[in-house]
Amino acid sequence: MPDRPTQILEAAARLIARRGVRGLRVEEVSAEAGVSTALIYYHFKDRTGLLRRTLEFINRRAVRYTDAAFDVSDDPRTQLTEILLRELQDAPDVRENSAAWGELRATAVFDPDLRELLATATREWNDDLAGLIHRAREADPALSGIDARAAAERLTALVEGVSERWLSGTTSLQRAHELIRGAVDAELRPA
Repeated sequence: MPDRPTQILEAAARLIARRGVRGLRVEEVSAEAGVSTALIYYHFKDRTGLLRRTLEFINRRAVRYTDAAFDVSDDPRTQLTEILLRELQDAPDVRENSAAWGELRATAVFDPDLRELLATATREWNDDLAGLIHRAREADPALSGIDARAAAERLTALVEGVSERWLSGTTSLQRAHELIRGAVDAELRPA
C-alpha cells in the first residue's frame, strides 16, 4: 500500500490523464484517492502545489521504466533507442503518464507556472538524451558533426507527438516504434 502522499499523486495523475488539468478540483482528487481534502492541503498546500508534485511524480515514474534501457546494452545508441521506445508501452502506468504529460503540456499554454515546470522537465529530458548522443559521437567519430542538443530536442518532440497519436488510436504502437527507430537512425547517421 503506498503512503498517503503517493496515493494522492497517483489519483491526481489518473484524473489528469482522464479529464485534463483545467477542470481538476482538489475535491475530485480527494474522492479518487479516498482521502480528505484537508489531507491534500496538508501535504501539498494548494492546487498549484499538487500539480507541481504530480508532474514530478509522473517524471519519477517515467524514469523508473525508462532507466531499464541501461540494462539492455552498454551501447549509447541502443540505450537512446530503448529509452525512447519505453516511453510508448502498452502498460497502464506508461499510458497514464503519457496522457497526463500531454494534458499538462496542453494546459501550460494558459498557465505560466505550469509552463515553467514543464520547460524545466523537458530541458532535463533533452539533456539526458543529448548526453547519450554525445557518448554515441565519442564512440563513433563518423558522428562528430551531429549537434547532440538539437538531435535530442527533435527526438523528444517526436516522441511527444507520436505518443499523442498512439494514445488517440491514430497510430499503432508498432508503427510508433518504427517511427522512433527510424528517427534515431536518421539523427545518428554519419554526415
